[in-house]
Amino acid sequence: MRAVTGGGRDLFLQGAWLGLSAAAAPGPLQAYLLAQSARNGAARTLPVVCVPLVTDPPLIAIVLAVLAQVPVGLLRALGVAGGAIVLWLGIGALRAARRGPGPAREAGGAPREGPLPPKGFVRAMALNFTNPNAWLWWSGAAGPILVAAWRASALDAGAFLGGFYLLLLAGNSTVVLLSARIARAGPGVARVLGAVSGGALVLFGLWQLAKGLLGA
Repeated sequence: MRAVTGGGRDLFLQGAWLGLSAAAAPGPLQAYLLAQSARNGAARTLPVVCVPLVTDPPLIAIVLAVLAQVPVGLLRALGVAGGAIVLWLGIGALRAARRGPGPAREAGGAPREGPLPPKGFVRAMALNFTNPNAWLWWSGAAGPILVAAWRASALDAGAFLGGFYLLLLAGNSTVVLLSARIARAGPGVARVLGAVSGGALVLFGLWQLAKGLLGA
């Protein structure tokens, strides 16, 4: 794929398109956001949407330092570690769905006020940083564009990253808001939504473990 380097506006639009594509693609982080918003409500889950802003900078730095040469062994190790984390989170989500509405919700399904549990953000960070797809994304699709933009100017690179994260965060926020709104229909709906997202996390975890262990 040839990077567009003809101006900041073009790079912003290209980043926005890639960010929207990343948000729309089903993945472990989206499933985790779905489970958290169904259980804890939108207000307590929206901060988790910002996890890529914390985990991506070191990931991008490492990938760009060895662009297109991410060791296969590293990807396999990430697959095993990440798969175990995703599987663990999925089992936790299924258990939470089985118990019913969590302490963050009233009996009618409406979320109570309260601070975001820090462990939810930390778990999402571990999930995102150990996801091999994120490393492949930056080494394959987005990394070469960012490098070309940076060589043109720092402003061009900033425009690309700005467009990417604007649409990525907006897309993930939409997932949180929609799932929380659906869950407000009642505790039964919240439990079903939690079970579906927990099942998706288990499947993602098993698939990621299999790829890491078998080297697929």
